[in-house]
Amino acid sequence: MTNHSETTGSPENGDIPEGAEPGRTNHPSYKDAADEHQVTLRTPAELADALPYLLGYRPEDSIVLAALRDRDGRGRFGGRARLGIPASTDDWAGAAGQLVHGLVTGSERRGVRPEQMVAYLCQEPGPGETGREVMERLRPLAQKLRVECGALDVPVVEALCISAGRFWSYCCDEEACCPSEGLPMGLPGTSVLAAAATYAGIQVRGSLRELRARLLPRESVAAEQATALDRAATTLVSRILDTAGRSDVAEKTLETAERVMRRLAEAPPVSGLPAEDLRDDQLLGHDEAAALILGLQDRTTRDRAAAWMEGDEAAPAMRLWRALARRCVVPYGEHAAAPLTLAGWVAWSAGDELEAREALAMALGADPDYLFARLLHQACNEGLDPESIRRCLREGREGDAGQGGGGSEGDGRADDPVDREPAKPSSGPPPGRRSRSRSLASANGVRRRAGARGQGPSAKIVRPRTPSATDRPGAAGTGLTRSRAAGTQAMGREGACPDGARAGERGGEGCGEHP
Repeated sequence: MTNHSETTGSPENGDIPEGAEPGRTNHPSYKDAADEHQVTLRTPAELADALPYLLGYRPEDSIVLAALRDRDGRGRFGGRARLGIPASTDDWAGAAGQLVHGLVTGSERRGVRPEQMVAYLCQEPGPGETGREVMERLRPLAQKLRVECGALDVPVVEALCISAGRFWSYCCDEEACCPSEGLPMGLPGTSVLAAAATYAGIQVRGSLRELRARLLPRESVAAEQATALDRAATTLVSRILDTAGRSDVAEKTLETAERVMRRLAEAPPVSGLPAEDLRDDQLLGHDEAAALILGLQDRTTRDRAAAWMEGDEAAPAMRLWRALARRCVVPYGEHAAAPLTLAGWVAWSAGDELEAREALAMALGADPDYLFARLLHQACNEGLDPESIRRCLREGREGDAGQGGGGSEGDGRADDPVDREPAKPSSGPPPGRRSRSRSLASANGVRRRAGARGQGPSAKIVRPRTPSATDRPGAAGTGLTRSRAAGTQAMGREGACPDGARAGERGGEGCGEHP
């Protein structure tokens, strides 16, 4: 499997009367985030309509599990987990096992073991295919999910397929309520649940495809941007490798970033997200973007930029990191891990866990070994408080200010604080670590070569690699030296979801994605 999985949502988002079976004679109810309003879900149709509100977006090509548990004599929706549907049927068993085990074990760690499960399979028909044919084609996958859940003594009380604007139940074969041709989905925003969710401030943000589009490279500028990146690499790479030059590049990178952020903040507003992104792209020159992308490959520079995560700086910083991710065109897709990780960090710091998980998962798609993204992704999925990281970054920023913005001295020392990856939030002492360097690309274009690795100087920048089928669309992976923390759980594409309550989904998808 090449896709990521994800867990998402809060375990406190729903209420179901004790002993109820969603979609059957009992009356499960959905409770909004403020715990002020309850909406009773009586039928499979209402469960199907509830899915976007459980996740906060409309899933595509996805397996989704929603856990049900008892609390104070009432059933509640617990954790949710999503995984992309593998293209190969040979991977279905592994995907089902990964998702079920990740959600159940993650929920157990939080002390809320699921008692029942609702499963969703969401996929649009291919060319010449009907929604009913999609449902039949995915039936073996639904059965594997039911078997995996049953093996853990968590029965699936409803399994739905949603395709082509209709839904089918795999658990009910009664023509009166679940006809073979399926039932039409209600119009978005017209149900009682939609009204209650809107009143409670719960938003559905469209699809993941639309969210990813804001972070993917723009083909319309690929040629010009690649040329600018080649041109910048011929001068910046060698300077970053030099101790004095590295400090100078870091200061100019941060100055340029601040200048662009001011420009973005002062830009007149436009209507619609696509128009906003186009406006930001037009405000960022190719040479500026190239210098920033290459400058952020230095870990110390990236960490200083990560301090723009709150207050008036957060919004323009987020727009800048998105714009830079869109400029990481082939063959520089691997460099996108830095701006994508910064985008994920700012989103998480601002409370937007959906975009945070997606951006961090895309960063791991660009470079599965990017430690900062892996640690943030794991921390976000496990529902940790980002304040501990914010505190570290504030302290580091104050230290830089007290030293006049310096901080490059001793960058080559393993014990130098500025040469460390940001600490993972933890109540215990930091684990030991060892570092591994990737070679810096030559200054004549920094073109990627598959498999080219070696021991590099302290600047810790990698050369790009040829994009592969497992990379994020339109990109390959990023590059700087990564330190591996001993005992730190890997959060790569195939990791197991930590938990259903908060875990997120991925660009390739999450629990394993792990949003």
